[in-house]
Amino acid sequence: MVYEKTGLGLLSTRSGFNSAVRHIKKTVGILETLETGENLSDILRRPEHRDFSGVNALPLFRSLLIDKLGYQALSENPASIAADFPALAVEFAQWEAVDLVAAFHDPPFLLTANPKNAEQLASLGKVRPRELLTVYVGNAIRDVPQEICRVAAETAIALFSGGRPDIAPELYIAGGSLAKKVATAKPASRGSPPVKTTPLYSVTVTNELFHNGNVEAWKRIIQSYNAKYPMLKVHVYYGDEAILDINSLFTWGKVKHGGSIQFAVSGSDIRDVAKLQRYLAQGSSSKFEPFLESPEKGALKLF
Repeated sequence: MVYEKTGLGLLSTRSGFNSAVRHIKKTVGILETLETGENLSDILRRPEHRDFSGVNALPLFRSLLIDKLGYQALSENPASIAADFPALAVEFAQWEAVDLVAAFHDPPFLLTANPKNAEQLASLGKVRPRELLTVYVGNAIRDVPQEICRVAAETAIALFSGGRPDIAPELYIAGGSLAKKVATAKPASRGSPPVKTTPLYSVTVTNELFHNGNVEAWKRIIQSYNAKYPMLKVHVYYGDEAILDINSLFTWGKVKHGGSIQFAVSGSDIRDVAKLQRYLAQGSSSKFEPFLESPEKGALKLF
């Protein structure tokens, strides 16, 4: 009877053996998906992986992220917790050098999230201080120096704890060769101005529909801002999703009168955000047409 209670005993039965085989196949499938660059928290939220919810996911963090893919893990019991998790997602989404997974050990549960996904962070609800937080950092599709992973983990925990740490410029650089170049550079790079990100600003659509004219106006406004401040980056969000192609705001057909589109600006010397917000608000209204009158050369000179 004691033998039957062991793992080996379970494998001695047909049902136990079949269950073990299914588990191994699922684990291998998850690893193959991870190696394409997907985030583990995103993968585990799929219905077919419900068996790995909560604490059942812990073996995957060790066997796949750390042992197989070489991720680094850093744990801490934060004395305080940041008040605005979705705002943190705006910052984390810019860390193109690394992949992140956060695990909050809230006994008797394990809450996991992709820190770059505002919806997942919001779904965590009220996270209590002094509970164990573990951040896993790595990159399954390109080599990233361990030093960058360590810095990313430390910075992520500081942000989750409500701190305002300086963000290393290396975290914003995608591509192993670039990251390695930064990591091996002389300490002079430490003198670079820290990159910061504004809070999310909302722009209400006052036109009857955010149609292709409004979309084109937004594109021209942002183009003008980038022409004036090439070192700054404008990030657009709708429904907690990052908008990489502004044309999709019209294609979706979801943004109607009264809808809200968010934006944030990142960089080391952020300027003219209020003016940018005013222009975007005008571009979301029926008064968008002046922005469509592009000059013969270059961008509109709005800033």
